[in-house]
Amino acid sequence: MFWADRIAQEITRRFAGDIKGGKALVIRDEWTASGRGHVGSMRGVAIHGAVAEALARQGVPYTFRFEINDFDVMDSVPPGLREEEYKQYLGMLLLDVPSPDSSAKNFAEYYANDFKSAINHAGFTPEYYWGSEPYLSGQMDAVIYEALNAADTIRSIYKEVSGSVKEAGWLPISVLCPECKKIATTEASDFDGDTVRIICEKNKVEYTEGCGFKGRVSPFKGGAKLPWKVEWAAKWKVNGVMVEGGGKDHSTKGGSRDVANHISREVFTYEPPFNLPYEFILVGGKKMSSSKGRGSSAREIADLVPSKIFRLALLGKDINQQINFDPEGDTIPVLYDQYDKLAQNFWSGADDDYAQLFTQIHPKEGTPEQMFLMRFSQVAFLVQMPHLQILDEAKKLKGSALTKEEEIEIAERAQYALRWLQNYAPEKYVFKLHDTLPSIATDLTRAQKDTLEALRKDLEMNYPTSGEVMHALIRSVPLRPNLLIEPKDFFVALYTIFLGKDSGPQAGWFLAALPKEFVLGRLHEASQ
Repeated sequence: MFWADRIAQEITRRFAGDIKGGKALVIRDEWTASGRGHVGSMRGVAIHGAVAEALARQGVPYTFRFEINDFDVMDSVPPGLREEEYKQYLGMLLLDVPSPDSSAKNFAEYYANDFKSAINHAGFTPEYYWGSEPYLSGQMDAVIYEALNAADTIRSIYKEVSGSVKEAGWLPISVLCPECKKIATTEASDFDGDTVRIICEKNKVEYTEGCGFKGRVSPFKGGAKLPWKVEWAAKWKVNGVMVEGGGKDHSTKGGSRDVANHISREVFTYEPPFNLPYEFILVGGKKMSSSKGRGSSAREIADLVPSKIFRLALLGKDINQQINFDPEGDTIPVLYDQYDKLAQNFWSGADDDYAQLFTQIHPKEGTPEQMFLMRFSQVAFLVQMPHLQILDEAKKLKGSALTKEEEIEIAERAQYALRWLQNYAPEKYVFKLHDTLPSIATDLTRAQKDTLEALRKDLEMNYPTSGEVMHALIRSVPLRPNLLIEPKDFFVALYTIFLGKDSGPQAGWFLAALPKEFVLGRLHEASQ
């Protein structure tokens, strides 16, 4: 069973009564707009989105709400912005920081637009809302009041569940300074039911200074925000959340989810949502950060692959498995190869998890009819060979005329292959066919030259037209007892004389795609 369908079944069992009563399940996720959304942030969107789609398949009504948090502190200047220009806004709420350009009304919206476009490309359609909305509208006022009145209980939960000690008098609130508009620099105390006393401290945080304001202010109607573990639980109650997960690190014993669960039950008297603890998307084996700029942005990756491949990257592994996405490595070609295998499995009539996955990565257009699929690595090679027509080469590989759908698929792969080659592809995928014999060919050994000449003679007698036959011939040449050479050294020589490097695409397919006279001439010249 596809992992999302399995989870959806667990959810329907837990909320059977609500579903029977016609209540729509509320699924929620959020992302903080502190910088460009990296591709790792898409895991949460994909997990919640896929579960929502699975519930829909089971006929369960739901609402998938996605919060873009603009009501958090700007604690660093993200890469790409001028430090001198933006450091004055450190400590302020994201929605109060100016946008880098006129395309958005503020800093948060500028980055949110970028991230939302990636979500749309992945085929997910949540109901968006701003994190500031429930604060500014007063929806959060009741839970803020509850939290402030239960400050002692919250302090105890922090200590007993996570070991975090808060001093006596500490209040679970961060208040906006009415003078400098910073929220990271204030310290609150003495809640009287309507206001709290605050001091905007100069040295509370390292990255910015407070203005020194002292006075009483209201923490309601957007005047303050809850600390995030308390806020997490509060948002569950305010939004009526029934399903919400987070990265697995939050769900450890004593972790953020554990603390939020206790606060939800003991302070807000709200049963915590069904949890979806998930593994991360890594880039090059490392976790990413929006504000620190680590990792490829979701928008950049979305631009790098079509929707079906993007969804495959996001949904292809179970919720408890890590995804390592490295656009500068083999990730893109491997994803396409995986897609092709899934397609063949689906078209064979299989009804397994892989067939279900293939269906789930085509949510809008539906699964394609059976067709010839040209390997992405082959396409990536051909688009670098200006003397070759990719559709002609595809026709040769298929062995018959291409359908319109096949031409469209190959053209799409060519488009994305060029984009990948220009921006990310590692050196081993980048080729340039040399018009003349590369200078490094002068370093070939006599054994290498003799083997190249032997290949030339074989090709003059019988020149294969298919890559498969050509490859079989090439592999057989260095194995002859009269040619004292290791096969690896022969292939190095072959790639050297055509590409000027010691590796390349599958040799037989590569040579079969080149003009016969060109190949024979180059082999003759190199063997002298």
